[in-house]
Amino acid sequence: MNNGFPWKRAVLALLVAVVLAAGCSKKQTVRTEGGPGSAPGDSAASAPPPGGEMKEAPITEGQVPPAGRAAKAAEAGVAVTEEKPSRFPDVLFDFDKADLTEAGKKICQGVAESVRRTPKAKVLIEGHCDERGTAEYNLALGERRATAVRNYLVSLGVPKEALGTVSFGKERPLDPGHTEEAWAKNRRAHFVLK
Repeated sequence: MNNGFPWKRAVLALLVAVVLAAGCSKKQTVRTEGGPGSAPGDSAASAPPPGGEMKEAPITEGQVPPAGRAAKAAEAGVAVTEEKPSRFPDVLFDFDKADLTEAGKKICQGVAESVRRTPKAKVLIEGHCDERGTAEYNLALGERRATAVRNYLVSLGVPKEALGTVSFGKERPLDPGHTEEAWAKNRRAHFVLK
């Protein structure tokens, strides 16, 4: 009769271990800060700053601020992640790419101009991806996107210490849709003034 008791305990312990292992996984973010403690390979982008006058990128008519997008989505009954609003437009990326487009470079030029005029300004660059791909892959891709933007800003004269990066991968979509249009909005670098 005593021989069955240790066996039951082992099964119970195994069952508890399986339940704990299958529990909710944590959402991860990858965050790096510029400055002396930066990781190796954080050198400035090799692209020279474009010539001409740098102006702050204007917000175009019809562009809805992030808070407005969330409100519209909420009205439609769609759950959306609230993000901190930014006075700068997001830098958008092509599918599975971390290279800055010409439009992205113009946005960065406006950000650089603004940050250089405000010496104490600190900017967090958030890297985001669309829902396709694994969570791990998208975290790495989001980090590459944020780093590409940071490196370009540094090449435009923004102090590295004023810039930080974080990757949210696919965890914080701007548009929760499952279409090409929604995915294009979610492949972005978002600026947050600290």
